[in-house]
Amino acid sequence: NMEQERAALITIGGKEYELVLTTRATKEIAKRYGGLASLGDRLLNTENFELALDELVWLIALLANQSILIHNFQHPEEKRDLLTEEAIELLTTPTDLAEYKDAIMDSMLRGTKRFVESEPQPEKNASAG
Repeated sequence: NMEQERAALITIGGKEYELVLTTRATKEIAKRYGGLASLGDRLLNTENFELALDELVWLIALLANQSILIHNFQHPEEKRDLLTEEAIELLTTPTDLAEYKDAIMDSMLRGTKRFVESEPQPEKNASAG
């Protein structure tokens, strides 16, 4: 199924959530960061740990809620509750969030299908020295 293909899974409070980069989520990210590339830079190069936590919580809520919103849209008779930032903050540790970062990046790659045409990385060590 299509959602499976573009989703990365995380577990919060014993419940599994799919992180899905939808067009809607992409627009939200663009509003906040000016685009997916800027967001990737922010996530990878963050110096300020607390700031990183806020960004990660916001992103997890955004991406996890896409799959819930899709479900609610397709099954209006059995709506699920959205995941709030407060719930994420209460049910996770900073270590969890750091681990979810990979799932976030993964969901973005799937969403933009960049991983399909990923070129082989040049040897980084070759130029060292």
